[in-house]
Amino acid sequence: MPAATASHQAPATATETDPETLGWMKGFPPAPDRTISFQNGSFRSFPELRWAWSNVRQLVPTVNVWRGAGPASVLPRADHDIGAVASTTMDGRPMTFANMLEETYTDGIAVLHRGRLIYERYFGALKPHKPHIAMSVTKSFTGVLAGILVTEGRIDPQAPVTDYVPELKAGAFGDARVHEVMDMTTGLEYTEVYTDKNSHVWGLRRANGMAPIPPDYDGPTHIFDFLVAQKKQGEHGKAFAYKTVNTDVLAWIIRRVSGMTLSDLLSERIWQPMGAEEDAHYHVDRIGTESGGGGLSTTLRDLARFGETMRNHGRFNGRQIVPPQVVEDIARGGDPEKFKPAGYTTLPGASYRNQWWVTHNAHGAYMARGVYGQGIYVDPKAEMVIARYASHPVAGNAANDPVTLPAYMALAKQLVAGG
Repeated sequence: MPAATASHQAPATATETDPETLGWMKGFPPAPDRTISFQNGSFRSFPELRWAWSNVRQLVPTVNVWRGAGPASVLPRADHDIGAVASTTMDGRPMTFANMLEETYTDGIAVLHRGRLIYERYFGALKPHKPHIAMSVTKSFTGVLAGILVTEGRIDPQAPVTDYVPELKAGAFGDARVHEVMDMTTGLEYTEVYTDKNSHVWGLRRANGMAPIPPDYDGPTHIFDFLVAQKKQGEHGKAFAYKTVNTDVLAWIIRRVSGMTLSDLLSERIWQPMGAEEDAHYHVDRIGTESGGGGLSTTLRDLARFGETMRNHGRFNGRQIVPPQVVEDIARGGDPEKFKPAGYTTLPGASYRNQWWVTHNAHGAYMARGVYGQGIYVDPKAEMVIARYASHPVAGNAANDPVTLPAYMALAKQLVAGG
């Protein structure tokens, strides 16, 4: 549902739209009115997306991210029912943690405190062993992979993008530098407005394989052609503007430098050493290229493992997986003055650094965020990590933040107070 109409006609609740209860894709074959399809776009409609985000592999081509042959790393449990933890939403309503989950169409949530799994819940179509699409949380994995290669001296953030991808010379990125792509401070004509069917984001969706190609379409049909065709608007380096094409350019640089696919690199550098419990997967375009800006699907626990790796300065499963300076650079954040013009009212004083959102709040929390409510929330002071998958009817996180962010801070404060 477009955000503009949400206030006039409230969508059905999470309970009312539970995909298991509604019977989406049940039966052999499913009933026509319970069938979800990629080709007709129904997978992106609400409430159908409540099933789709947990079943991407049944809709589009994917490529595996292998977990390796080793054992899964241990997530020790210390179960604690935090459902009654009270908070106040940004618009002044009393809320409990459990009610927050229902109100924001949560599919799964895992909370770690000091590395122990204290709370884990699943709803709708999601199960512990099933991957759920991470949407733009994918960007934060891409940023960390880039940071690893920077630390190894294989990527220079100050270098022109075209040093690595000369094919971009004639377009918007022809005079951009790598750090401007990493921090999304490029000046681009590209727009990313999900409620506008004419926004450039839908061209990206068609190119990266997450939207069908209409019969009369003559635009790019894979990611590389779409990136080459981007046009510049304004100056690079002046202000933050959230545009997924930056991440896909960064992913192109990563592939060139490493000589590896994104899926193989993620497997080798993070998924295997982290001791992931399950394989992950990326959706791919029509020539098999992963969407580095939004295509990763993982299980909830593995998302939490990655968050805990970040909280521990890159160390997890008995080894240093991500160089600590990569994590510390992200946690310090970017320039709040460059972030401010973007107008994120639910994130006052925040910044953006290497594909992560940095709150600069009293706890130094930082986040990976994706549309429809996907997220990793790392709170260093509370020693807390929250991994969350969701299927909210509204894409933009302005629909989630007023409820989720106060709930996260209330829980963090309780964990700090309780030791």
